[in-house]
Amino acid sequence: MFGISRQAVYQRQWRQDVRMKEKEKVINLVLQERMSLPRLGTRKLYYLIKPKLESQGIKMGRDGLFTCLRLNHMLVKPKKSYTKTTMSKHWLHKHPNLLKDIKLQYPEQVYVSDITYIKSRQKTHYLSLVTDAYSRKIVGYHLSDDLNAESVVNALKMAVKGRNKDIPLIHHSDRGLQYCSAVYQKVLHKYNITPSMTDGYDCYQNALAERVNGILKQELLGDICNNYKDLKLLVKHSIEIYNMKRPHLALNMKTPNFIHQKTDGYKSIGSYNILV
Repeated sequence: MFGISRQAVYQRQWRQDVRMKEKEKVINLVLQERMSLPRLGTRKLYYLIKPKLESQGIKMGRDGLFTCLRLNHMLVKPKKSYTKTTMSKHWLHKHPNLLKDIKLQYPEQVYVSDITYIKSRQKTHYLSLVTDAYSRKIVGYHLSDDLNAESVVNALKMAVKGRNKDIPLIHHSDRGLQYCSAVYQKVLHKYNITPSMTDGYDCYQNALAERVNGILKQELLGDICNNYKDLKLLVKHSIEIYNMKRPHLALNMKTPNFIHQKTDGYKSIGSYNILV
């Protein structure tokens, strides 16, 4: 009929059935990954599931995955929100920006710090983060109900406690009141850490710290917790996933924890200029 044999019709139907079953398998793999990384982008998602696709004989590229997710309404839409947590109009001493010409070559060379807000059903909380600029690993964090310097400094103390090397270290942040405070500067001085700060109101001078904040809030901290206790557990779990499971394009799709711990991993990405 119409010049098409019965065999050709059956083969076409068979191919359609195979593709449908393969797409179901792909969606199941995506759902498995999104149990721990619910808002991970398609490019990194493809990197994580690619070995499983190959082991099952499923031929699908990144564009194919994008189309599959789009047709099934599974693409992640970015969130847009901003709350100012930096109070830089104060009389305290502000340190110069030391990162304009620096090249990152190894972990524990530069730490970057920032503060972001997270809401629970009770109130607004504040998460202080300290990130290794080379490995992108979150090395210190603290969740609090206020923006006091005493609360923020706890993240720095956690980062210092976990150091593996006794080498010169620069701490970079914005010019917020908390980072300029005597309490914070005293801890930096105690551990021979050199302070560095943005020299203006340009958020790109602390872009890496801002980026880490965005990843946590957009990809991992999407659920609204009932209270501080529940949120604290969620933050701890999310940071563990970020450090140990989430791949980074800047790290050749390696995880921050891998780059931070493996000496061979340092050579794999080389040195690069930090965004300031």
